[in-house]
Amino acid sequence: MDNSDWWGKVINLHQNKDCVEFHIHNLFCCFPAVVEAIEAAGEISGLDPSEMERRRVVISRKYDREWNDPKLFQWRFGKQYLVPKDVCSRFENSWREDRWKLMEALQEKRKSNSDEIGKTEKRLADLLLKKLTGLEQFNGKLFPSSILVGSKDYQVKRRLDGDGHSKEIQWFGDSFVVRHFFSDLEPLGSEISSLLALCHSNIHQYLCGFYEEERKECFLVMELMHKDLQSYMKENCGPRRRYLFSVSVVVDIMMQIARGMEYLHGNDIFHGDLNPTNILLKERCHTEGYFHAKISGFGLSSVKSQSSSSSRASTHDPVIWYAPEVLAEMEQGTKTPKSKLTHKADVYSFAMVCFELITGKVPFEDSHLQGEQMAVNIRMGERPLFPFPSPKYLVSLIKRCWHSEPSQRPNFSSICRILRYIKKFLVVNPDHGHPQIQIPLVDCWDIEARYLRKFPGDLGSHVASVNQIPFQLYSYRVLEREKMNPTNSKESSSTEASESEVEDPPNAVTIRDTKSLCLDTISEYSDTRSVYTEAPIKKVSASKNSEELVKLRKSPSLGSSTKLRSTGTSPVKARSSPKALPLSSFGRSIKARKDSRLPLSPMSTLSPRRRRQQTGHASDSELT
Repeated sequence: MDNSDWWGKVINLHQNKDCVEFHIHNLFCCFPAVVEAIEAAGEISGLDPSEMERRRVVISRKYDREWNDPKLFQWRFGKQYLVPKDVCSRFENSWREDRWKLMEALQEKRKSNSDEIGKTEKRLADLLLKKLTGLEQFNGKLFPSSILVGSKDYQVKRRLDGDGHSKEIQWFGDSFVVRHFFSDLEPLGSEISSLLALCHSNIHQYLCGFYEEERKECFLVMELMHKDLQSYMKENCGPRRRYLFSVSVVVDIMMQIARGMEYLHGNDIFHGDLNPTNILLKERCHTEGYFHAKISGFGLSSVKSQSSSSSRASTHDPVIWYAPEVLAEMEQGTKTPKSKLTHKADVYSFAMVCFELITGKVPFEDSHLQGEQMAVNIRMGERPLFPFPSPKYLVSLIKRCWHSEPSQRPNFSSICRILRYIKKFLVVNPDHGHPQIQIPLVDCWDIEARYLRKFPGDLGSHVASVNQIPFQLYSYRVLEREKMNPTNSKESSSTEASESEVEDPPNAVTIRDTKSLCLDTISEYSDTRSVYTEAPIKKVSASKNSEELVKLRKSPSLGSSTKLRSTGTSPVKARSSPKALPLSSFGRSIKARKDSRLPLSPMSTLSPRRRRQQTGHASDSELT
């Protein structure tokens, strides 16, 4: 590699963490789907019913609530999900090792006496070394602009759209964007240092900064991204092509935006102006139709306010991206609303961006209202309408994000978990990616609420490490099964609490998920008997005490509740329970499950015994 090209690559990639934060992240989002597919195939493969039964019990018990703990998960299933401790430590140390090797190379370049290394390169090496060691962000100073503009390789190629201060340049054989403005450095020094320290695969990266003391001229060098979301949709959408992206691509872009915002909020940086012009896209080389999305336009709010008069005129009313509480402050004459730079205001703007991603339409583009009247309607609760068809699970997510009450909107950490869950669902069920298929998921908000009750430490806005993603998806799966089978989760907890209960036989089937059960068992939802009804005699006819039980059932004292209680048997109720709705194939109809649930009572704790009776086994204590 040529010396000039080497310096260009170092400037562009010295903070890059895409290997782990982007590629490994995407792998971990999809790999649990592979594990579940293998498990589903294992449940239905084979010809021996007893072997299939035992295999199903093993797989089912993997998702017991007892394993829903990060440490237990890593100990028991870490290797299966590619996150054993040694691999996790490699993820944490990989960036440190790369940074150390780069620092060694820069030190060699700086000490070199070769004619190829000029004064500019040595000063640039000093700058990068201080940045990599973390020294630059503490002194609040920037290197002189002569390192940039005085370089023989520096060339301005064109002025970019935006705030009027961005230019595309050629420097050391590579292309960059320079944000150029005039201002005193002292009030901006700490903020610029913080921006230069940021590093994430889904934010527009600030690479280095320079300052000219005499002219008070500042240059911030950033990576080059060629197109924003608004320009891309304007060029490719039309009356005949309204849906620009497939559902899977939409979910992928939504998750990248949410991850970038999660990172910014985790560093106490609020955007305040999130809209399609600040979402930059770059096509991926090896995945056709997919994009790498990055958030721009954050930070240096004072500079943005100074340049607002020269900023690009938007073709759409900017109020459509602002949250109702922001519009309320603006109506009172506040030029810089405090509520604009908050977690919840950014979540609202995110919802409007997602609406445009899904529908291909700018929010409220069909409305004849503009300006103040549009702002009034938004504050009164008006929202854009989703066309038919639209994926219900994404519509539900977006509607929650643009809720009128800020406290009801989720944070970006919750949004990221839900989008990973949806992405895994689309991998397992590719047919659901078609917008005309309106089958909803299990309520993802209910699962997220259960997750936060289980792990209240995740309530805040903090970025989870990549190696935590497999556990989060596993935990969602456990909570999903509990939601789909609430009776069984209560049964298991009551069984654990009862010390006198007899354990299930080794070959007993615990009915936790009817999705892939191939045996002829009685579903807890399709059984129309009351929960108080006794099991049929034939279920326990194999017991040595079956004759005594038959006599007891035929005796005149059967109606006496006192005697029945003394034998530990519940009184029989009339079969007045309503008919249960039939389950759809493979038990996937969530609506049917919800409508067909019978009301539970304390007597439902007898269900483990009922399971044992169905298998033909019973203990002596149950028959006497």
